[in-house]
Amino acid sequence: MRTLPTRALPSSPMSVAVAALAAAAVVAVLPAPAATAAAADAPEPVRHAAPADHASYIVTVRRDLDPAAVARTVGAAPHYVYRTALHGFSARLSPGQVAALRAMPGVEAVRADGQVSGFGT
Repeated sequence: MRTLPTRALPSSPMSVAVAALAAAAVVAVLPAPAATAAAADAPEPVRHAAPADHASYIVTVRRDLDPAAVARTVGAAPHYVYRTALHGFSARLSPGQVAALRAMPGVEAVRADGQVSGFGT
């Protein structure tokens, strides 16, 4: 049997990084068999992206509530969920979503997002 000469693959840091990213992309695309079966049974969640003309709000909720779950109840897609200094979320909300959140028990405040500046003492 005749052996063919092989050419060494380049081993520069860039080629190694590209190969690693390509392998990670392939792994991320392939679903796990169990996840595929579960996903086929469950309906896909509907994302309610607010139009760009809706105002951005910061909503604060009681500490015993999950801010992301509160956002989901009104169909909002949070830009950010706060869990440390502030307990709530920020999102673009329609007037109907704002009214629903203000009427919801456990929601402490629904305020229009804006710029804040401080000046010295």
